[in-house]
Amino acid sequence: MSSFEITTERVHDVLDDDGSDAHEYRVLVDRLWPRGIKKERLAHDDWDQEVAPSSELRKAFHGHDLDFQEFSDRYRHELDTSDAPQELLDRARQAKARRIVLLYAAKDTEHNHAQVLQQALEELAR
Repeated sequence: MSSFEITTERVHDVLDDDGSDAHEYRVLVDRLWPRGIKKERLAHDDWDQEVAPSSELRKAFHGHDLDFQEFSDRYRHELDTSDAPQELLDRARQAKARRIVLLYAAKDTEHNHAQVLQQALEELAR
């Protein structure tokens, strides 16, 4: 099984980037399309809502009902009991990508679901 370099990028930081690297698989990993962003401004290969946190979990975290550690633990459980992460890796492999870029809209670049997803995918891709 091939390994990937897996990175995260905030969508607002890559708007109007052409995403022309043929070895890169760029996937939006938010359940909702980022507010105020036109689809043609975001170069992406896929929008995978299935790897995003459940609506209930997302709302609890954004409503400050959960701290980041509790959110991360619950989200990891969602990922670990789903086929979606492996399916994302399979699509990237089919695209012959060497690098997967997880695109997200959260303002906090250190405490967001893309960071948790990145770790889960890295473990799965080994």
